[in-house]
Amino acid sequence: MKYAQLPLGPLQTNCYLLIKENKDCLIIDPGGEATKLIKIMDDEKLNPKAILLTHAHFDHIGAVDDVKEKYQIPVYIHEKEKDWLIDPALNGSARFQMGTAICLQPADELFVKEQEIDISGFSFKVLETPGHSPGSVSIYFADIALLFGGDALFQGSIGRTDLPGGHHETLLQSIHDKLLTLPEDTLVLPGHGPVTTIANEMDTNPFLNGFS
Repeated sequence: MKYAQLPLGPLQTNCYLLIKENKDCLIIDPGGEATKLIKIMDDEKLNPKAILLTHAHFDHIGAVDDVKEKYQIPVYIHEKEKDWLIDPALNGSARFQMGTAICLQPADELFVKEQEIDISGFSFKVLETPGHSPGSVSIYFADIALLFGGDALFQGSIGRTDLPGGHHETLLQSIHDKLLTLPEDTLVLPGHGPVTTIANEMDTNPFLNGFS
């Protein structure tokens, strides 16, 4: 299995494709530029199986409906943000006025708790990591030591908590309880910026002093 990191949309949010040898793939956080994303997948002859959203801020969801319609695949999000897809005030697209307000179709499937999920042979665990937003999740593939962390943990930083529903102490607790307990060689694929590891953030992230 391999992954592709594709910065997309107005904030160059990292969209990820997790790809099996047979070309089946999962799409994590398709933040924008649907035409570009679809072309990449079609050029590579990929077979998307689902869209997984780490959270529903506008910069992570911009291409969702176009990709969903193209491939007729389900969209997964945490139940605490199920209304954010359909409400520009909640997903932030109305607040930041970066182009057209985003009002999408409802999600097809909801993460309702921390759970093990299998989608077409992709097996992963949903970790609830609120703080950046109330329904933020991190998606952990233990067998390949990959964590799609959304906007919880970045290389040398953490997610902002000054948006509606954000809470600094909650985010730090999420990182401490859910992420820093993972194996240190786990690769962290964040919503923005470069890839890092749990070990690197334990050792060098200035926001995590006292948690390593």
